[in-house]
Amino acid sequence: MAHDSITSGAELLELLRQRLAARIGQDRYQVWFGSQVEFTYAAGVITIAAPERFSLERLRRTFREDLNAVLREVSQEDVALSFVVQETAPQEHTTPAIKAFPSLRISPEKQNGSTRLPRNGVPDTASSGRRFARLEEFCVGEENCVAFSAASATPLRLGSVSPLFVHGPTGSGKTHLLEGVWTAVRRVHPRAKCVYLSAEQFTTYFLEALQGSGLPSFRRKYREVQLLAIDDVQFFAGKRATLVELLHTIDTLHRTGGQILLSADRPPVELSALGPELEARMSAGLVCELAAPQRATRRAILQRLAQRLEGTINDEVLDLLAERLPGDGRRLAGALNRLEAASQALKSPIDVGLAVRALADLFQAAQRPVDLRDIERAVCEVFGVESPDLHSARKSKPVAQPRMLAMWLARKHTRAALQDIGRYFGRKSHSTVISAEKAVSTWIEDGAVLHLPHGACQVNEAIRRIEARLSVG
Repeated sequence: MAHDSITSGAELLELLRQRLAARIGQDRYQVWFGSQVEFTYAAGVITIAAPERFSLERLRRTFREDLNAVLREVSQEDVALSFVVQETAPQEHTTPAIKAFPSLRISPEKQNGSTRLPRNGVPDTASSGRRFARLEEFCVGEENCVAFSAASATPLRLGSVSPLFVHGPTGSGKTHLLEGVWTAVRRVHPRAKCVYLSAEQFTTYFLEALQGSGLPSFRRKYREVQLLAIDDVQFFAGKRATLVELLHTIDTLHRTGGQILLSADRPPVELSALGPELEARMSAGLVCELAAPQRATRRAILQRLAQRLEGTINDEVLDLLAERLPGDGRRLAGALNRLEAASQALKSPIDVGLAVRALADLFQAAQRPVDLRDIERAVCEVFGVESPDLHSARKSKPVAQPRMLAMWLARKHTRAALQDIGRYFGRKSHSTVISAEKAVSTWIEDGAVLHLPHGACQVNEAIRRIEARLSVG
C-alpha cells in the first residue's frame, strides 16, 4: 500500500531503507548498503552515493528495480533516483556497536592520522591494522565472474558451501576475494569469529605451538571459528606435520558448520604434493577459477585505481595502459604510480605522450614475442615432462602428445619456420611438424582427452593452461 503521510525527506529515506532491507533481505542489505552508501533526498530526487564508481555501477545494475518498486510502495509522489560517486568521504562516526563486541580485538584503520570506522562499527581491518579489500571494490569480468558470485554469496550462507576454493595465477584477485569475504562476514555477522592468514603464517604458528606445547590453544584459535580463510595453500607442499594438522582442522570445521576459504595458484587436482586426502577435501565444496584479467577488466581496474591518485588521468591514457600492459592489478598500480611520479617530477600533465615516455620499458617488455623456449617450458610445466623428453625420439604417449602439442603451439604463436621447429624438437624433417599440426587439429575437433600428471584433461583445457602460462591466447 502506498503511503501518502510522509512528512519529511528523513522519514521517506528511513522508510525506504526499511522496505528495501525487507525486500532483498537484511543480510544482503547489510553487505551492499550498510557501510558506506549514503541516501539523501532533495527536490523530489533520492540520491544514492557510493564511495567509488564500480560499486556504484553494481548497485545500479543489481538493485535499481528493487529501489523503484520500494519507492512506489512508500510514496505516491513522483520521486526520481540518482546514482552518484561521493565527492568526499562520508562523515565518520564512532558508534556504540564498537563496544558491544570487545572480544573481537578490533584494530581500527588509521587514515591521515585519525581513526576511521564504518558506520556499523565493524572495521575492515585485520589484527595488524591493515585495511582489507572489500567485495564491492572487486572488478568483475568474464574471467572471474563465477568466483566473484560464489564469494559474494558466502557471507549470506555461511558454511553451506565449504570449502570455497579459488585458484588462478598471481595477480588474478585471489587474495582480494578472500579478504572481501572476510570483510563482508565481519559486517553481516559481527559476533562471528573470523580468521584470515596465509599458509606460511599457519605453518609458522603451528610449529611455534608444537615446539612450545601450545597446541590446545592453537587448535582452539583455528578450529572454533565460523570463518577460516587461508591464502596460497600450495605453500603447504612437503610440510607433512602441518598438512596433518590442516586436515584435522578442515574436518573439525566441516563437522561444526564453519566456513572454509582457500586459495592457490592451481586447482586442487594439480596439488598432488598436498596428498590425496587434502585434495579430496579441497574439491568437496566449490572450486572456482580466476583467470588473468582481460583487457576490459584491466580497464576497470585502472579506472578504479586512477580515482585514488591526486592527478587527473584521462580516458585515452587509461585505454592505452589497458591495451598495452597485460598483467595483474599490482603491475597496473605500479604503472600508475610511476606515471604520477613522472608527472610531478616533470611538472607535466599525465597524457599519452608522458605515458609513452615514462612506461616505455613496460610497453616493450609486454610486446616480447613468444619463442620456442617459452612454449617448451610451458608444455613441460603442464604435462610434467622434462625438456630432454621433448627433444628425444621417444614415441610413448606421455612424451609424444606434449611434443606434438608443443609443435602445434609453435606454429600458432611463433614465426619460426617448419624446419626450425622440427630441429628444435629433435626432428630432422619439417613433415613431422606438419603431421603434428594435423594430429592436434583432429584432437581439437574430436574433443580428445589427454593424460596429464594430475588426471585426464580435454585438449582444449590443456591448451588453455599452456597459453595461460604464456600469457597469450
